[in-house]
Amino acid sequence: MNDQTPIFKTSQLEAADAEPRNTSSNPTMGELISTRFSRRNFLAGSLAVSAIAATVSPLALLSARPARAQETGSVFSFDEIEAGIDETHHVAEGYDANILLRWGDGLFPDAPEFDPTAQTAAAQERQFGYNNDYVGYIPLEGSSEHGLLVVNHEYTNPHLMFPGLVTLAEGEMTMNPLSKEQVDVEMAAHGGTIVEIRKVDGKWQVVKDGALNRRITVNTEMELTGPAAGHKRLMTNADPTGTKVFGTINNCAGGVTPWGTYIMAEENIHGYFSGELASDHPEAANYDRLGIPEGSYEWANFYERFDVAKEPNEPNRFGYIVEVDAMDPNSVPKKRTALGRFKHEGAESIVNKDGRVVFYLGDDERFDYVYKFVTAGTFDPENRAANMDLLDEGTLFVAKFAEDGSMEWMPMLHGEGPLTAENGFQSQADIVIETRRAADLLGATKMDRPEDIQPNGVNGKVYVMLTNNTRRTAEQVDAANPTAENAFGHIIEIAETDGDFAATTGTWEVMLKCGDPSIAEVGATFSSATTENGWFGMPDNAAVDSMGRLWVSTDGNNPSDTGRTDGLWAVDTEGDARATSKLFFRVPVGGEMCGPLFTPDDETAFVAVQHPADGGDDWEGFGRVSYYEDLSTRWPDFNPDMPVRPSVVVITKQGGGKIAV
Repeated sequence: MNDQTPIFKTSQLEAADAEPRNTSSNPTMGELISTRFSRRNFLAGSLAVSAIAATVSPLALLSARPARAQETGSVFSFDEIEAGIDETHHVAEGYDANILLRWGDGLFPDAPEFDPTAQTAAAQERQFGYNNDYVGYIPLEGSSEHGLLVVNHEYTNPHLMFPGLVTLAEGEMTMNPLSKEQVDVEMAAHGGTIVEIRKVDGKWQVVKDGALNRRITVNTEMELTGPAAGHKRLMTNADPTGTKVFGTINNCAGGVTPWGTYIMAEENIHGYFSGELASDHPEAANYDRLGIPEGSYEWANFYERFDVAKEPNEPNRFGYIVEVDAMDPNSVPKKRTALGRFKHEGAESIVNKDGRVVFYLGDDERFDYVYKFVTAGTFDPENRAANMDLLDEGTLFVAKFAEDGSMEWMPMLHGEGPLTAENGFQSQADIVIETRRAADLLGATKMDRPEDIQPNGVNGKVYVMLTNNTRRTAEQVDAANPTAENAFGHIIEIAETDGDFAATTGTWEVMLKCGDPSIAEVGATFSSATTENGWFGMPDNAAVDSMGRLWVSTDGNNPSDTGRTDGLWAVDTEGDARATSKLFFRVPVGGEMCGPLFTPDDETAFVAVQHPADGGDDWEGFGRVSYYEDLSTRWPDFNPDMPVRPSVVVITKQGGGKIAV
């Protein structure tokens, strides 16, 4: 029927599976890896193994792998769990994994009880939002047991949220259009949560009457700052000044700054805009480079600002890094345009040795780029107010990786190189509005979906999560990427020159190629100490704990590809145990593993499980499409009257102590 749309999933894996938008001739990371490592015969040993036929399933090989391998020198101490798939979550023995916050949980004393059959926008604005992704912790008075939890709510899955949407039509599952009331709930479920939490008698709990508790939604007023603020390309009928915008959308990963503000990263903004823009419109090429408008959300049916035909400048007001002063519940969040406009995965930062602050930024799309931003000013730990606008002035860089293992951070400054009026950049505002096109002209290296990028202050390295690139063609097959449509991703390790995170040069290594190492064609490079449960695919988010240890969470593992759900893996980066991985936590069927986050004392880990039950048709335990009335899991309540609920989980060691020590 014309008034219905096919049922869909909106996982990050599928959202990023559209046709690539980068048509530049810049070299891909796969090509560079191929040239570099074929010279060094890096994979000679693994490729000397007889190739296993492509018809052999990863699951068929699991029984041939040792139950547990001998480990040498790992910095992680825990017994890993078994990889697999079922209706609930699992954590390593000796640890508790308790639900802290669920979609619909009240955040304020006056918040209404969650009623999934009678949802309203007003109620949702007082409740924990949907699809929790980034999780951050801001200590109060320096405590690891009392602080603010900050959480991004990335997007919504209406077929899991609302009863009565999905129907059978001509033998196929379809989803009926959303009402305005349901769209309003979706808009209220986006954004972020700031909530006070406290550990009492060894158990974490939400402080509902916390004075700093706050919900941020699509209707929260925000200020545009930095080079693009006030530019005519950001002016709309509702805001002729080009400095104010309502809301933030698709907040994926993020960060907490050294001065204690909350960073929200706007990622897949293209899906929220509908309508048609004339091919000769001044913004047509700009929007095409970002895939705008995609129209997967129905918001434009009720709100003209999401219709590009009616408000052609509105998309230029999204795709930024948003900074929120979590210590002031009345503060106006600021979109910091100096850090560029693209599909931001996150913004993790580190204070450099000269006091400047460096933010690492990934553009989560196949064949797009890795960036960093270096503040012009320096961080003052004794004067928080002096740090509050550091993100408005600085230099944005994009990465160019060379075959010999060296790399260059190229400054994105107006008037330098090709970034001139002759190429359509009249000012720095144009560069930050069209960051992707500027990076194209600079010759940046095309990457395989750069997601989280984590600087490590202990060992001085930087870890880049590259989730996958299923659009790799047969012509691009090489020693380091031996299969077309590479589905498993890899992790790059960067060493900045002289340990200077603000340096403009550095070196790089492929620290880890992901996937099942028992299949030679995959070319995975986990250590031989990694067990059948320890390997993973599709690295997405990551965390470095206070001891400098790397933790990696995944997005996209499923029964048909890997025989396992997503989860959290501990990955050794140093010594004989380098590239050894162990499975610590896994999510329910259909879920994605987000977060992770450790308190400063490393005695608590927070992880976020988003879109559980968004799948199940390829799991033998369910075997059909999952939707509100017929869910593959009802985690975490397992109540027939409750739908599945994305949740934040808090992990602690039984009896106390540091995690994995």
